[in-house]
This record gives sequence, C-alpha cells and structure tokens, in this order.
Amino acid sequence: MNPVVYRIRLAKGFLNEAEEDYSFERWRSCVSNAQLAVENALKALIALYEPVPQTHNPAKILMDLISRGEISSQSSTAIQNILEYASSLSPQIHIQTDYGDEAHGLTPWELFSEEDAREALAIARRVVEMAEAIIKTTGGNDET
Repeated sequence: MNPVVYRIRLAKGFLNEAEEDYSFERWRSCVSNAQLAVENALKALIALYEPVPQTHNPAKILMDLISRGEISSQSSTAIQNILEYASSLSPQIHIQTDYGDEAHGLTPWELFSEEDAREALAIARRVVEMAEAIIKTTGGNDET
C-alpha cells in the first residue's frame, strides 16, 4: 500500500473518532484523536518525500525537509501554512491527553474543556483537508 494513502486514511480515521468523541462530550478523547489526525496528516506529507520515521513530532521532520530544499517552493509554502495552523496540536498535547499534568495534579479529563475540543476538532478538520489538497496536487494519492 502507498504510505501516503495509508497515513491519510489514518488521519481521517482519527478525525472521525474525534467527531464522534465531540458528539458524546468526551473532550479529552476528542482532543487526543484530533491531535492524532493532525500528526498522521503531517506524516502523510512526509511520506511524499521519504519513509516516515516513528515520531510524535512530524512537524520537525517537515521543517528539515523544507530547510534542505527537498520540497518545492509551492508545496513548501503550503506545508508551512499547515504547520503554523497545526502548531497548537503539538506532541505536548499528545502527552497531556494521555498523562495529564502531574505537576499540578490534573488528570487528562480535568485538563480539556468543550472549547478545547471544539478548537482541536476545527484544527484537525482543516489540517487534514489542507494535507489532502497538497497530496492531490503532487499526485501522492495514487495507489502503487
């Protein structure tokens, strides 16, 4: 299976779960799944250029690809826009949705509100949509 197609399928699956979590008022789960949707959308973009390493910080890899000139200027600008938009759902959010904030004694369920979930879901929807547009324009969604 094409790794780009696989990763965008993962992103869409996590986005669907985030949508369900929101409808059931599971704010922590919604944020967690939105973060994973963003992470996998970014990994789909990495897969356009190189094998995807195991990481929770795909933004760093994409920035490295851009700085090395391995991404065209048109795609580079679009990817930088995605990275800026996605920055609030960083790996730190992944850690908080799983472990909470031990220093302040807050569990993951105490950290995230309906507003947090709404914002995370909006970001995830937009990032997945933007990643799909880049993938479509580069031809990375072809099954090979």
